[in-house]
Amino acid sequence: MNKLPFHRRKDVRLALRYLVACLLVIIFVFPVYWLFIISFKTPDEIFAFPPVWYPESIQFSNYFVLFKDGDAKSVLNSLILASVSTFFAMIFGTIAAYSLVRFRTGGENLAVWIISQRMMPPVAIVFPVFLLYVFFGWVDTFFGLILLYTAFNLPYVIWMMRGYIEDIPLELEESALVDGCSRWEVLWKVVMPMARSGLFATAVFTFVFAWNEFLFALVLTRTEVTTYTVQVTHYFGGQSNFWAKIAAMSVLGTIPVFIAVATMQRYLVRGISMGAVKG
Repeated sequence: MNKLPFHRRKDVRLALRYLVACLLVIIFVFPVYWLFIISFKTPDEIFAFPPVWYPESIQFSNYFVLFKDGDAKSVLNSLILASVSTFFAMIFGTIAAYSLVRFRTGGENLAVWIISQRMMPPVAIVFPVFLLYVFFGWVDTFFGLILLYTAFNLPYVIWMMRGYIEDIPLELEESALVDGCSRWEVLWKVVMPMARSGLFATAVFTFVFAWNEFLFALVLTRTEVTTYTVQVTHYFGGQSNFWAKIAAMSVLGTIPVFIAVATMQRYLVRGISMGAVKG
């Protein structure tokens, strides 16, 4: 039996790779498409069998209902909580990371202890936190959740920024100090620009962590600061599920994360790869 020429075998392998890649893309993208398309369907199309792969006409009524009933406010609440907590976590975490790297604060094991706090399951402390928040009157307040989200994201920020700051040559900071810069100016004018990609990458992941948080928001919110992750659960009932609202709210909840990742994509790629290859 004659074998295929080498260049033909190479073309066949390449075609198979593209075929497998296309199949994987379809498998992973289809749930996103299905969720998106359900948000524009009528109830009859949602429960139709065989399934309706695309609606006959685009229906925006599912989204209008969310805004009319005030449910869409939960997306705004999540945006405020995630953005503000990420901002403070990045500020305090970067300062702490710089102190760990340049001044060896706490010795060699403090950084490991800090990141170990991130491994603590939230369910283990949610009840004590709830009792504490009831005592201080912080339940269902922006301040309470922002404080909690900031505290829980700090270990991740410190650990990530520590790695990025370690890659910055110490000589650059020493030169700035010789030129008359203070330590704060060195941090702002030298360290921040040099670690910009890592800074943005860490900020995006921190934002996503806060955006997707569910347990604390479920226990510590009532009506005023309900997040979109908690709001979605309100559409699941014992008798029936409101799939149109679930899909519409999920789409609204995906948009801010999609925009954040799309906007910071080039920083994400560079930030993730920083320090992976040593010269």
